[in-house]
Amino acid sequence: MKQLTKAEEEIMQVLWQLERANVKSIIEQLPEPKPAYNTVSTIVRILENKGFVDYEKQGKGHLYFPLVKKQDYSNQSITNLVDNYFQGSFKSMVSFFVKKNDIDLNDMEAILKDINNNRS
Repeated sequence: MKQLTKAEEEIMQVLWQLERANVKSIIEQLPEPKPAYNTVSTIVRILENKGFVDYEKQGKGHLYFPLVKKQDYSNQSITNLVDNYFQGSFKSMVSFFVKKNDIDLNDMEAILKDINNNRS
């Protein structure tokens, strides 16, 4: 699966949320300052070429929808992060974030409890 640029990922976040949308609807969900219609349309076409979205005809326009699930893309992004910055060690990544974010023991226990609950 290909990596997305920041702009492409921003459009995908909107499509994952809306599930189906035309360019105008996508723009409405984006923060100010709103990008130009042609800019969003171009990014959506790039996402289509990368295999992330497809469309169906709706009148004179298109209704776009994601082909890649958010969960699948998130999993791949985390794997790439761990591989590229932490030599494939999830333990090193967690240790880094604990140190950088000054996580206390109570927070760590809550995180471990959530992990254990999700395993069941």
